[in-house]
Amino acid sequence: MVHFRKRLYLVITVSLAITTIMFFCHKKIHLSITPAVKKNLCRGIPARNTITPLKDKRTFIIAPYFDNRQNNMTRVIAIVHHKEVKELYCWFCHPSSGEIYISKAEINVHSDRFDFPYGATDLRCLEPGAWEPHYVSIHWSLSGDPDQLPLFEIRNRDREGPLVNFTVCISTMFGGYNNVLQFVQSMEMYKILGVDRVMIYKNSCSPLMEKVLDFYIAEGIVEIIPWPIDSYLSVASRWHHSVDPKDIGYYGQITALNDCIYRNMYRSRYLLMNDIDEIILPVKYRDWNTMMQNLQMQHPKAAAFSFENHIFPKNVFSLNDPFNISSWRTVPGVNILQHILREPDRKNIINPFKMIVDPRKVVQTSVHSVLQTFGDSVHVSMDVALVYHCRIPLQPQLPRKSLINDTTLWSYNVTLVRNVSKVLRQIGL
Repeated sequence: MVHFRKRLYLVITVSLAITTIMFFCHKKIHLSITPAVKKNLCRGIPARNTITPLKDKRTFIIAPYFDNRQNNMTRVIAIVHHKEVKELYCWFCHPSSGEIYISKAEINVHSDRFDFPYGATDLRCLEPGAWEPHYVSIHWSLSGDPDQLPLFEIRNRDREGPLVNFTVCISTMFGGYNNVLQFVQSMEMYKILGVDRVMIYKNSCSPLMEKVLDFYIAEGIVEIIPWPIDSYLSVASRWHHSVDPKDIGYYGQITALNDCIYRNMYRSRYLLMNDIDEIILPVKYRDWNTMMQNLQMQHPKAAAFSFENHIFPKNVFSLNDPFNISSWRTVPGVNILQHILREPDRKNIINPFKMIVDPRKVVQTSVHSVLQTFGDSVHVSMDVALVYHCRIPLQPQLPRKSLINDTTLWSYNVTLVRNVSKVLRQIGL
């Protein structure tokens, strides 16, 4: 009986040992076959600049964006010659297998080209049905060497963090811009009104302005998009080709605005599409958030809200001038608090507009209106808000008594003066 028990214990001990060995061997085998992360097999020359010219020198790619609002497509924001570019192809690449899928691009030059030979363009590319591409190259042929083509990562495929409420799209800063005081005042007004981010498509500015931009970048409110459009095309400073016969108008402003919409489509609830010397200024409400909550409630299907642009001539000063602040006098630029006289409407001329848009409902935009949307466009009356635009007069012949006293801006003066003075001190101006 004792001999039997010893044999039984021996069998049990051996069985446990074998089980233990098999367990650890299994663990080792399991760990050894864990798949490694595959390298990106997409070939090509990674595009690292905001503007990438193709070798035809008639096509300039800004960025591709995933757009599934109607069907799965990649929408490429580009600039093309409206006559000379006839065919383009989208070469999609599968990052794991390196498989190439080619689809012909639908070339859609925006209607607001103003007779310039080059214009903002959407390249609409249907994606492969079997897999989601993350990279694309644009080429003028069905054949070619993928290694020699610029390779773009498709944006908006993986959506970034939570939405901010308000982003201002400034396009474009050019001409060695040096209107420092007005820029700082506008930035501080944007902050008072509720801005979260200001995106600036920058072509050129003065060294002093660069210092100011660095301050706001460090603060986390300004994001700079380099915009060297004049390295590739001759740029007009006038609105129409007939008065300034160059390649493209206003430093490619319309292209920059469209890129700003898609770049912020899933980053910002609203975009303000105004120039660097403009402020969408609430009259009825205290800030943008309160204003837009009310407007959106009244117009739930709206994609864009348009605000009338009104000129406050920078060469006409208020008689009662409490804002001629001595510490600001050495700072280059316009002091907007000194300009509260507004030009009256011109007879038989409609004032231009600037907009606040929901980027997820906009397909194409121009400067003063949206071109294609998934919603309505609403004109906001002047008693709700206006565009404060301090610049050279449009009606220089008007006598002073014909101008309208409009002190809406002054209602923010206490906070604005304090904040502007603080920023100028911090920058060292």
